Amino acid sequence: MIHRFLPLRLSDVRYLGLAVGLALLSGCAASIAPVDVTRFHVGNVPRGESVAVVATPGVDGSSIEYRTYANAVRTALTRSGFAVVDAGAPAPLIASIDYATTIDRPVDTRGKPVSVGVGGSTGSYGGGLGVGIGIDLSGPPKAIIASRLAVQLRRGPSGEALWEGRAETRAKEGTPGAQPGIAAGKLADALFRDYPGQSGATITVK
Repeated sequence: MIHRFLPLRLSDVRYLGLAVGLALLSGCAASIAPVDVTRFHVGNVPRGESVAVVATPGVDGSSIEYRTYANAVRTALTRSGFAVVDAGAPAPLIASIDYATTIDRPVDTRGKPVSVGVGGSTGSYGGGLGVGIGIDLSGPPKAIIASRLAVQLRRGPSGEALWEGRAETRAKEGTPGAQPGIAAGKLADALFRDYPGQSGATITVK
């Protein structure tokens, strides 16, 4: 039987490209570790008000990393119903941001001589000669990147703290979850998920 293969149309190529892209994105999302979130708030939490996002004292508000986290928090606040104003604009609420990244490098305990052994084998492959190679090619253990985000909502004029939360995620070095942009978005989204959340409870957001 002769099978005839029709040439792909441009629309088919575009569809295949989109499908591959979505598959890669879903794989990337699946590889990001869960986020541990803890939140605290008073009874009358703010909702739907205008809010200005600022850096916590001691945080460099001009750094690229801060801007990455600030943009992620602005997106999460908007999704939660707040009206985010430009930096420096007057607003009844202030959202102050603090963040940190730490690197935990595990001790490489594999520092032992590499052994290459050649010995008799009971198998028939290779005419009864068995070769055992004890080489570990996995490389040194990956460092663990811990990314943390803390946000506090307070009343602008009085400075009264109304809501605050902190989130943390951990990922192996070199994985998508260790990238600052992806980590910031994941942390901010988890922090404001189901805002305001149960006060004093620690939850895990996948």
